[in-house]
Amino acid sequence: MGAQDFDRRLFDELIPLPDGTSYNAYLVKGSEKTALIDTVDPEKIDVLMAQLEAVTQLDFLIVQHVEQDHSGSVPAVLDRYPNAKIITTPKAKPMLVDHLHIDPERIVTVEDGETLSLGDRTFQFIHAPWVHWPETMLTYLREGKVLFTCDLFGSHLATTDLYATDKKRVYEAAKRYYAEIMMPFSSIIKGHLEKLARYEIETIAPSHGPLYDDPAFILDAYRHWVLDPPENLVVLPYVSMHGSTQVMVDHLISALADRGVRTEPFNMTVTDIGKLAITLVDAATVVFATPTLLVGPHPSIISSAYLTNALRPKLKYAAIIGSYGWAGKTVEQITGLASSLKLEWLDPVMCKGLPRKADLKALNRLAETIASQHQSL
Repeated sequence: MGAQDFDRRLFDELIPLPDGTSYNAYLVKGSEKTALIDTVDPEKIDVLMAQLEAVTQLDFLIVQHVEQDHSGSVPAVLDRYPNAKIITTPKAKPMLVDHLHIDPERIVTVEDGETLSLGDRTFQFIHAPWVHWPETMLTYLREGKVLFTCDLFGSHLATTDLYATDKKRVYEAAKRYYAEIMMPFSSIIKGHLEKLARYEIETIAPSHGPLYDDPAFILDAYRHWVLDPPENLVVLPYVSMHGSTQVMVDHLISALADRGVRTEPFNMTVTDIGKLAITLVDAATVVFATPTLLVGPHPSIISSAYLTNALRPKLKYAAIIGSYGWAGKTVEQITGLASSLKLEWLDPVMCKGLPRKADLKALNRLAETIASQHQSL
C-alpha cells in the first residue's frame, strides 16, 4: 500500500528530491489477525484511506519509526479502526504521544526479538536504533522471509516499478539516501548489518522506494558504503567571488589529475547538496576552497563544512585553500566547523589577492601531499 509522490522536490526543507519519493505501507493478513506496517505522509492520507476501504478488520498498526512521513497518518487509521493497537518500541511510545498525541492506552511496546502471531504468520521485531532516529525497529515476517525496514535501505524514488528492476537508477537513489540520512550513523549501521546476517531474507521492503527481491543488491551496497575504505578521490566544495579562488581551484584540479587523483568539484552556489553528499561517501579527502568575506569563509562554504561535519563520511584528510583581501580567520573557522571529524588537516594555501607563482607552487605541493597520502589507502 502507500503512495507515490512524483512531484515532491524537497524533504525536511533541506534534501533535494530529483526523483520524488514514495511512502510505502504494507498490509499483512494472517488467518486470525491483520496488521498494517507504517502509514504515509499526511499529504497522501487520502490515498492510503482509499486503499483501506476494503479492509474491514485491522488488529495491529505497526509503527517502525515515528517520523511523520511514516507515522503522520496514524491518527486517521486509528480513528477508522477503533479496536486496533499500535505495536512499537518502548522508546517510540512517548514519541508517538508527543508528536501525534496518540492515546498511550492504544500503544503496546515490544522488546528486541519479540514475536507477534497473526495466526499462520509471525512477525519478529528487531530493534534498530539510529536508523536514523533512536526509536526505530525492523519487522521480519518469518513465513515469507520478508524484512520490512522502514528507512533503512530506502531510496527517495517515485516509480511504478514494484521492485528494484532498474538497478543503476535505484543504486544512485539509494546511495543518495544513505549519504543524506544514514551516513552519520554508519558505525551503528555496521552492527545492524552483522545482526541481519542471521536472518534468511528473500525480500527487503523499505518504506521509501522500490522493494528488493534481490536483497544482496542493497545489502552489498551498504557493506561497501559502510565498511570499505575511502577511494582515491577528492571532494572540492568551492565558491569564487572575483575569480582568484577559481584560479586556485582550477590549478589544484589539474595538479591532482597530473598525479592520478580524481577530483569532484562542487560550486556551492549552484550545487545539489545531495550530489555532494553522494560523493562524500567514497572520498578520502575534502578541500574547502573559499574567498574571504569580511574576515571569514563565504557562507556557502560554511554550509558545506557544517554539512560535511554532520554527515560524518569516511574522510581521512582535509585542506583549505582560498584568497583574502587584507586579513581573515577563514582557516580557524572552517576547521572549527568540522571539529567532530577525525581528520588530518593538511597545510592550507591562502593567498592575498590574485594567486602568484609562489601560491601555485604551494598548490602543487598540496597536490603532491594528497597523492602521497592516498597511496597508503
